[in-house]
Amino acid sequence: MSEPRMSGLMQDWSLTCTRILDHAARNHPDREIVSRSVEGPIHRTTYKTLRTRSLQLAKRLQKAGIREGDRVATLAWNTWRHMEAWYGLMGIGAVYHTVNPRLFPDQIIWIINHAEDRFLLVDLTFLPLVEKVLPHLTTIEQVIVLTDEEHLPATGFDAVPYEEWLAETDADFAWAELDENAAAGMCYTSGTTGNPKGVVYSHRSNVLHALTAATPDMLGLSSRDRVMPVVPLFHANGWSLAFSAPMAGAALVMPGRRMDGEALWELLDAEKVSLTAAVPTIWLMLLQHLEASGRKLPYLERVVIGGSACPRAITKAFEEIYDVRVRHAWGMTEMSPLGSVCATRPEVADLQDEALLDLQEKQGFAPFGVEMKITDDEGKERPWDGKTFGRLKVRGPAVARTYFKEEDTPILDEDGFFDTGDVAHIDPYGYMQITDRAKDVIKSGGEWISTIDLENLALLHPDVAEAAVIGVPHPKWDERPLLVVVAKEGRTPTEEAILQVLEGRIASWWMPNAVVFVDEIPHTATGKIKKTALREQFADFRFSNTG
Repeated sequence: MSEPRMSGLMQDWSLTCTRILDHAARNHPDREIVSRSVEGPIHRTTYKTLRTRSLQLAKRLQKAGIREGDRVATLAWNTWRHMEAWYGLMGIGAVYHTVNPRLFPDQIIWIINHAEDRFLLVDLTFLPLVEKVLPHLTTIEQVIVLTDEEHLPATGFDAVPYEEWLAETDADFAWAELDENAAAGMCYTSGTTGNPKGVVYSHRSNVLHALTAATPDMLGLSSRDRVMPVVPLFHANGWSLAFSAPMAGAALVMPGRRMDGEALWELLDAEKVSLTAAVPTIWLMLLQHLEASGRKLPYLERVVIGGSACPRAITKAFEEIYDVRVRHAWGMTEMSPLGSVCATRPEVADLQDEALLDLQEKQGFAPFGVEMKITDDEGKERPWDGKTFGRLKVRGPAVARTYFKEEDTPILDEDGFFDTGDVAHIDPYGYMQITDRAKDVIKSGGEWISTIDLENLALLHPDVAEAAVIGVPHPKWDERPLLVVVAKEGRTPTEEAILQVLEGRIASWWMPNAVVFVDEIPHTATGKIKKTALREQFADFRFSNTG
């Protein structure tokens, strides 16, 4: 007869997201949350006050009939009110649903109807958008505008001002007792093929992910940091910063709707921000502003760059000109989103100059809670030798197992791994480098060419503002690379000069067959280069040299 199983004798302490805010308010009550309000002025509050107002909102939502499991959409920038919405909703077991306002109206309509959102919390900026889509939203019962009565303009639909609506209750409320596996939030993928997919985060996955994100080799957060999440809360769970910053007791600086280079520098400087995070296009704008104005970054220590591959030129500028450490990161909506960060392990601690920049081009190694593998198209694992490409697959407690309303459709392999759609290699130390999206990689003469590598190298030319590479049909080689370039304002680089930058840095057969100059490169709603639009734009392009 077997011995009875021995159980641990620890407390049953459910991992719910409101515990994060409770911790911040109790242990860091006066730590600031600074926001550039949508109305204009700088607004200051604290974690203690944020918790009080989130409790008040939870009570008001419950009074309005919102119940556990109900979805509530937000169309909002990064401000203290948006954070209140997250915690207030989660505090009654409802689900925050961040909607990306940069999507096409038809996509927004589809997403909100698919999620069956009951209420819509919206910033002033997006009222014209709401007016356009509201007649087509079948489940929205109430529109609440994140402002006060004084700033609420006349609208062509029924809307209430958040502050006055909130004031109808007090903060005498207790968070709901919830299962840690209950849904906490939703975010839809960008839907580059087919309809967007709904990713549903649990309280448990958010808390575990926030713990992971805060660790030293990931974002390295502490109570001494002043963190500015430029990445919007509607991008991939806000990169977890609405959870990991209060968990660490770090101050928050929220940029609101202004994300141009000058506005970001103003906050970085005035609020003495030590860590910030955004996609590469944002940092290109900031660096161009700094170059034009001669300004510096005396307080900034670390910048996290993800969303798409970080060009070497951006890393080099931050590190060498402004003495700011760059942390190249990778992840995706389905991963909550952090999957890897390029911190310095002891094995590579002695790297300097160009060798260090080579390392920093990689997306880094996985934290605890993320398992990676690369496979061929048949699912066979490839070696971690830093050279062999394969499909990147992941699994972990904050990785999606299926999509909303598609629970019967499997998305994992037989070992429980999710195919990210990225092509990558991993070196013996665990450093992973994305070489392309599987759908973007150029297949030339039976070999693969990384568009990301070519784009990053093109940006080393001092007159290039942005670069994109796509595959164009070729009669002999199936596909060959076309390099599409946006020149910096007032500059006129030549095709020959740009190709010279690539010379010697890539295999000869990787060299683009042509360079074309455009005024702008299309981007997705999340700031990534929109390769589908570029391929459509150059669908009729043919190389003059087909040898």
